[in-house]
Amino acid sequence: MGAGGRMTAKEREDQSATAHGPDEDPSFRRSPTDKPPFTLSQIKKAIPPHCFQRSVLRSFSYVVHDLVISAALLYVAVAVIPTLSSPLLRLAAWLLYWAVQGCIFTGVWVIAHECGHHAFSDSSLLDDLVGLVLHSALLVPYFSWKISHRRHHSNTGSLDRDEVFVPKRKSALRWYSGYLNNPPGRVLTLAVTLILGWPLYLAFNVSGRSYPRFACHFDPYGPIYSDRERAQIFIADAGVLAAFYGLCRLAGEFGFWWVVRVYGVPLLIVNGWLVTITYLQHTHAALPHYDSSEWDWFRGALATVDRDYGVLNRVFHHITDTHVAHHLFSTMPQYHAMEATKAIRPILGEYYQFDGTPVFKALWREARECIYVEPDEGGEKKGVFWYRNKF
Repeated sequence: MGAGGRMTAKEREDQSATAHGPDEDPSFRRSPTDKPPFTLSQIKKAIPPHCFQRSVLRSFSYVVHDLVISAALLYVAVAVIPTLSSPLLRLAAWLLYWAVQGCIFTGVWVIAHECGHHAFSDSSLLDDLVGLVLHSALLVPYFSWKISHRRHHSNTGSLDRDEVFVPKRKSALRWYSGYLNNPPGRVLTLAVTLILGWPLYLAFNVSGRSYPRFACHFDPYGPIYSDRERAQIFIADAGVLAAFYGLCRLAGEFGFWWVVRVYGVPLLIVNGWLVTITYLQHTHAALPHYDSSEWDWFRGALATVDRDYGVLNRVFHHITDTHVAHHLFSTMPQYHAMEATKAIRPILGEYYQFDGTPVFKALWREARECIYVEPDEGGEKKGVFWYRNKF
């Protein structure tokens, strides 16, 4: 893997004994864990300056684009699908609507994510207003997520301080983990994670970092937030409550199942994509994690991987295939990220990771191979951890 993609047979033979742990797939080159031979400043200089410029008009064009498509899909769901004569045809139309609308909603979510990083415009106030409206419409507490996500970016790759999809060490696994390490167990685990993972993270901090007491993104007085951040959490909660109230009014007018069909199921699709995208960005046998004795921000930010989602890269505003650049320069607008990624790859070299494995195949593979993390036996760096799957 790395800048050169998959390794040749000769490279695999030469490095399999030293570069990979016993549980690793030797067809992937591990990311280097030494201090990089380049600096963040050198990477930034390689990127054309205009890539860091934010255009409010261009940013809003993506909002309008996604909302127009979403509105057109809603019109089809309300005015066209019910008129189809064949029940089988109606079912097929609903399945297509759910899949496409869910992807468009995910794109809207990503734009709100841009706002949370101050990558939407030069105005923080405008960014927060747009982000609050868009995320609330998707039942996401905008400021609550923004704060914890900022800390994720500040602590990426840290086993002690990262905020999301923090891998466990073998000794910390649940007693039943070994029983799920088989195809039926993985199907069950992936189903629960994709359907419930996002709301469970927001409500109960599932897969998040450990806190001394119960942590919840909706709790202004929870351990995730400081005293000066609490007012923002109240505002985020109010936004979600306002959206929920609007959904209740729609249910009263058109019926509960109408809301489920046109909004609820696509929202479940969004939840599944968010979990998939985040999980695959930070979970790979080639990516290291660090404890406090080894971690630093720069190496942690490089411990991510770009993926290829095909046509969905564009639908998801390239959050999928430009994630390495995003972790290095999170205020860069998404519409410049592709150009920036192309510019920095020669400098990053083996520190850049890209995996073009089809998404669902990759999801199954990582669920099979990336169960827990441990340092290499006999390795010099006890603070560098790699994914394992042997019980």
